Amino acid sequence: MLKTVKIEISGRVQGVGFRPFVFTLSQKFKLNGTVSNNENGVVIYLSGSEKNIHLFYTELIQFPPTVSQIKESQIEEVIFQEFETFKIIPSSKSGKLNLILTPDFAICDDCKKEIKDPNNRRFYYPFTTCVNCGPRWAITKTFPFERENTSVDSFVMCNTCKEEYTNPNNRRFHSQTNSCQNCGITISLHNSKGSQINIRPKEIFKKIASLIKEGNTLAIKNTGGYLLCCDANNREVIKKLRENKKRPHKPFAILYPSLSLLESHLVINNSQKKALESTERPIVILQKEGFKGNLAFAELIPGLNQMGVMLPYSGILQLLVEDLKIPIVATSGNLYGSPIISNNDQAEKILSGIADYFVHHNLEVTNPQDDSVVKFSNKFQQEVLFRRSRGYAPNYFNFTNKTNTKIMAMGGGLKSTIAYLPNDHLYISQYLGNLEHYDVYQRFIQITHYFIKLFEQKPAVILIDKHPAYQSAQFGEEISKKWDADLVKIQHHKAHFASVLGENHLFDCKEKVLGVVWDGTGYGEDKNIWGGEFFTFHKDQIDRLSHFLYFDWLAGDKMSKEPRLSLFSLADEDIEDHISSKFSSDEWTIYKSLKKRNKLKTSSIGRLFDGVASLLEICDINTYEGEAAILLENQITDYDLKKCENYYNISVNKIIDTKSILKNIYIDYKAGVKRQHIIQNFLYTLATIILQVASQNNIKKIALSGGVFQNTVLIDMLKELSGNKFKLFFNHNLAPNDENISFGQLMYYLHIVNSPKK
Repeated sequence: MLKTVKIEISGRVQGVGFRPFVFTLSQKFKLNGTVSNNENGVVIYLSGSEKNIHLFYTELIQFPPTVSQIKESQIEEVIFQEFETFKIIPSSKSGKLNLILTPDFAICDDCKKEIKDPNNRRFYYPFTTCVNCGPRWAITKTFPFERENTSVDSFVMCNTCKEEYTNPNNRRFHSQTNSCQNCGITISLHNSKGSQINIRPKEIFKKIASLIKEGNTLAIKNTGGYLLCCDANNREVIKKLRENKKRPHKPFAILYPSLSLLESHLVINNSQKKALESTERPIVILQKEGFKGNLAFAELIPGLNQMGVMLPYSGILQLLVEDLKIPIVATSGNLYGSPIISNNDQAEKILSGIADYFVHHNLEVTNPQDDSVVKFSNKFQQEVLFRRSRGYAPNYFNFTNKTNTKIMAMGGGLKSTIAYLPNDHLYISQYLGNLEHYDVYQRFIQITHYFIKLFEQKPAVILIDKHPAYQSAQFGEEISKKWDADLVKIQHHKAHFASVLGENHLFDCKEKVLGVVWDGTGYGEDKNIWGGEFFTFHKDQIDRLSHFLYFDWLAGDKMSKEPRLSLFSLADEDIEDHISSKFSSDEWTIYKSLKKRNKLKTSSIGRLFDGVASLLEICDINTYEGEAAILLENQITDYDLKKCENYYNISVNKIIDTKSILKNIYIDYKAGVKRQHIIQNFLYTLATIILQVASQNNIKKIALSGGVFQNTVLIDMLKELSGNKFKLFFNHNLAPNDENISFGQLMYYLHIVNSPKK
């Protein structure tokens, strides 16, 4: 019996080769009909035998295209229609956008082979893509995902590309980003004065490679924005790049030509390898222990035993390393603290004092993105996102919307993101950066308005942090008045807690959940600076259970930049004698006076890490955010729990005495205990405090968030100590740092402020 069905698919199903895949499947099962994109995803009409329709649907759902992700599907019988063939028909949009957007995908193996093949017409064409790979979010203007809705639309396909596009047997059948040397994007090489260097397109990468090997720094426009690149073996050029970029110590990312070369230099595990080769292709932080190469580590990763490595993820980078065959620096094209640059003219204007040459192309990057960063813990291979951007943004996939309210969450201030809930799906912007920087704030505003334009609706509710000085909060307050939206303020650390509750679906948990939120700074409900917090979640309510003992917050934001100030604040008289040499006599007098009359307090574990790092002579002044904590963890390559000692045991329901922990560390340090052993003990102490609080309150589930939980040694210790007694929950699709604040604000609003159970 013949019948007609309508199939609707939602998820990551546009820009992933879904329609050509459906076409091929229809031919396999001898079915006629149509497939098209719409504002909700993909819609399919099929006519044929009931058996073949069933087989088609089963295979489609179980084995979809490689880079697609089906979230929901439904099939229903409709009035019988007779179709002569099966066709991919133009997208139609009859309502507002309601689909998962498509992130950028790393270049696939097939395209990689083509650009290296002298007999292929795409030989040395850096913008080679297909349905399985290439930029998506970076070039998106609007959806549904069709060529005319992207910046690639500026390039008209030649007859050969059109033939590929219309040929069902071709890998580029309905590939919206299809182009070639004859009709596509052009790349050009310029000197630091902006003058173009005349060179054949197929020779340009050989020239770029030679310039890098000669000791030059190049600003290369990639698919998500500019990268500053130079020889990772050349100490002098890296030193010069650091000076010009005003980035004295923060580690540089290293682009390796291939996994095989990386593995010849360093042993990597399966988790790291899988991430390096994934379609997201992030920077992966690796321990350099046992490294056999010749990289200029002192200049690349000053003072660190770990390095951030990535593999080529675009045709541009692939062709670059083909000719270089050596690892290179590949760091964001910007001045320190500013957002990544994607505009050709702006790049020349801002980077002219840094780059010796520029590699431009004429494809507009509509959504500039930094490279994402991940790390895996050593013992348990716990994945920790450090930066969520290219390859991950702008979706949050693991979410079901149960409200009709349009909500926008403005996030925090230091590692800002925006979360928007305009329909059935949740969208979280790429990492934007510190809003104290004017250019970052301008991009933050641009992304806000871009979301509004893309989804054609303004939020009814705006969520902001309670910190009155946050730029995100001030802007949120401003647009809430402009758009007549409700404004809800949510405490910073409760948003962190809500983020990990939301990620792990714990809002429906009947048991009490302990929330441990440790970070550098956040505006507390008592107007002090929180950062060492214990919360409980139970029956749709979050309560502050305990915290680390307050100590003085001195000199405003200067304290977060100078670990010596955290040490000074935590020190008693005995320790003060030991640390006075860290300050000039005038500074000492000023800070002693400040300490006497100071009223602002903090419970920050981030600042405790700073204080310990300063005490142990590891870092007194941060040159980049979190430097002291990174250098502290960096001292440990391994640990043995049996050899760890505890610096503090808590009494029942007592606030943890932060200063006592530091005092006991000082006693060991003065007694000559090795620095590495002291740090192991310090982290062990923090881990045992968490489990003691959980035990004393008879709580078995522990949810942990905040920037401190980027410390993978602490994570491993917690997992090892907890065994089967406790269940630990971490952020996994989001970074534990302030990037998750926008998501947490939204979760807090949906499940606490506006809980359907209340």
